[in-house]
Amino acid sequence: QVQLVESGGGLVQAGGSLRLSCAASGLTFSSYVMGWFRQVPGKEREFVAAISRSGGNTYYADSMKGRFTISRDNAKNTVYLQMNSLKPEDTAVYYCAADLRLAFTKPYNWDAYDYWGQGTQVTVSS
Repeated sequence: QVQLVESGGGLVQAGGSLRLSCAASGLTFSSYVMGWFRQVPGKEREFVAAISRSGGNTYYADSMKGRFTISRDNAKNTVYLQMNSLKPEDTAVYYCAADLRLAFTKPYNWDAYDYWGQGTQVTVSS
């Protein structure tokens, strides 16, 4: 069975850093575009970042550029999200997702993703 398991969330002060991990199993990891999304209660799911199958291309939401970095280790079936200079508005549940595609196009489209993790809570205090 396909599983995506996020970890690394927690409480951090504004300006601090966290690194989220998403471990995948039950799928050929290198065949999937991987993405990160986030959501707060009462708000729509928001795209954060995505990375191509080989890791050669990345795409970020404007508000995350320069602060967040997505990476992957296909040998470990894991995708990461390094978050620096965190702000209170970054507080959300962060989800990783997997998308079986041949091309790295419109990776911000949540509907294209086939599998989702359970999420990990990130709370940034002021």
